[in-house]
Amino acid sequence: MTATAHYPTCCEKDNGDALGINPTATSPISADGAPVFNELYTIPPRCGRAVLLKKGQVIKIINTPGSQVCDTWFFNSSDLSEFASMEHTRAFIDKIIPQPGDVLVTNQRRAIATLLTDTSPGVHDTLIAACDLYRYTNMGITEYHDSCADNMRMALNAIGLRAREVPQPLNLWMNTPVNPDYSISWLPTVSKAGDYVEIRAELDCVVVMSACPQDIVPINGCSPKEIQFVVVG
Repeated sequence: MTATAHYPTCCEKDNGDALGINPTATSPISADGAPVFNELYTIPPRCGRAVLLKKGQVIKIINTPGSQVCDTWFFNSSDLSEFASMEHTRAFIDKIIPQPGDVLVTNQRRAIATLLTDTSPGVHDTLIAACDLYRYTNMGITEYHDSCADNMRMALNAIGLRAREVPQPLNLWMNTPVNPDYSISWLPTVSKAGDYVEIRAELDCVVVMSACPQDIVPINGCSPKEIQFVVVG
């Protein structure tokens, strides 16, 4: 099924416009996001990419340097208002971090993807919103800063799509433990170079990935790097 965009009417609130620009906007993997099976794609540091998956297809997302966080979204390709929802997934699997065999469910509580394989220690995040320009402004940045939220918007726009909101992503390899006093720590990844996850689509979907540009707190070691992925047909 071909993915379709939703454009807001004048009366609808919308959060689908990027607040700046980077090469994500002009560098899709293909005009419509369709992948070449078994081809290794690279997402440059601080950038994002979108790819179409048919039900049953598997995407392998590789933490090439081991130190990089990858914000990851799954949208129903026939209706981008339905997407993998971390708050719904946590309730569905009774966990705050999915493990192999667990499903990601949508905001309509339907399975959209299944985590099949994880070669890393399994430390990921489902609690933290995608970084955005407002986050960096709050951290004292006065000029435009690349962000995962904008990467998601631009990656979709680059293949002719537009989402009205930026959902909470699955933050692959992000190490933000909740401490005994309920505070959160912002720590480097515990994965190693070449660790990967394999995720199977349970619906026709659009997968969006952002090589997180966070360079202030040390979740990427303060040095964003590339992520790679491959789609198995």
